[in-house]
Amino acid sequence: MVLTVKGKAAAIVQDAEAYQRLLDLAAQAGASEGIRQGLQDGKHRKVRPAREFFAEFETRPGLPR
Repeated sequence: MVLTVKGKAAAIVQDAEAYQRLLDLAAQAGASEGIRQGLQDGKHRKVRPAREFFAEFETRPGLPR
């Protein structure tokens, strides 16, 4: 159900099951987009080995040990 204010949609009321389906779809889309971006970064060589990252990360001052 769409609730309007002055003729414009202001809020939507839906049952909990439909809302959960919407949340699940959004989560899947977010995961798919993250995977797509990761593959694209790999293709464009915008990645580096985890060992290299952690070696640099561990040498940064001010990090709790």
